[in-house]
Amino acid sequence: MQYVCDAPNGKTWFRIETEGEAAHESRLMSHTVEKYFRREREKAVQSWRPERPNAIERDIGLEAHVQREMPLFLTLRDREGNALTTAMLPPGGNDRDGFRMIIVAASNADPYPQQGAAIAALGAHFGLTLNRDRCFPYGR
Repeated sequence: MQYVCDAPNGKTWFRIETEGEAAHESRLMSHTVEKYFRREREKAVQSWRPERPNAIERDIGLEAHVQREMPLFLTLRDREGNALTTAMLPPGGNDRDGFRMIIVAASNADPYPQQGAAIAALGAHFGLTLNRDRCFPYGR
């Protein structure tokens, strides 16, 4: 996991970078972030167009491409490392028309009542508006 930003009350946002981390987050939070992570990673890999497709070096740059093209998968942790909230934001944290941002707590519960300040800190870090109506898929 990669550090992203601090949030109030000693909480911290981290980027989920591997399938193993996504699987661990899914187990901790009883939701399916792992499925979304794998799907989005595969789409990013499929979009890779190497400069020299037949050369032995064809996959140099693949991982950097995947990191640029994949949505950001993030986890909010407390001081003890407990998972509190999971988020999926647009690639690079840049607002994209039509991209469906998702922020959920354990078992796909609403994270906003308890983690609203931390979600606002994440939004401020990326310059995104992460309000409940836009990001919590089950509140509509």
